[in-house]
Amino acid sequence: MAKKANMAKKINYTLEYQVRCSPGILYEFLATPAGLQEWFADKVDARDHIFSFTWNGAEEKAELVDQNQDEYVRFRWLAAPQDEYFEFRIQRGEVTNETVLLVNDFAEKKEVADQSQLWNAQVKDLMHRIGS
Repeated sequence: MAKKANMAKKINYTLEYQVRCSPGILYEFLATPAGLQEWFADKVDARDHIFSFTWNGAEEKAELVDQNQDEYVRFRWLAAPQDEYFEFRIQRGEVTNETVLLVNDFAEKKEVADQSQLWNAQVKDLMHRIGS
């Protein structure tokens, strides 16, 4: 008899933030250990495309899956399924030409609101660091 999967399927969701800085400056905060350590985690180290993020002494590792200078950076938690990731994408508003940060992540449907609040707090910290 087949076992029922007890893990709910996670869904992809996207959050959008207006950022008052150039894509180049924003990219440095999203793609480098020093930049990420400014707002995303207490400590960030990287070696061979594996980033180690530390919060309150607990470490999580993510693989840098893909990136394009000043456009996007995509990570996958090592403990997560292959098709799940979190991504920072930088776009220019077509009308206003403002920089827009898109955060793509995965969460169970019932956890999207809580995860979104967590991202909102993190990105607020990022905005403070870059003076936006």
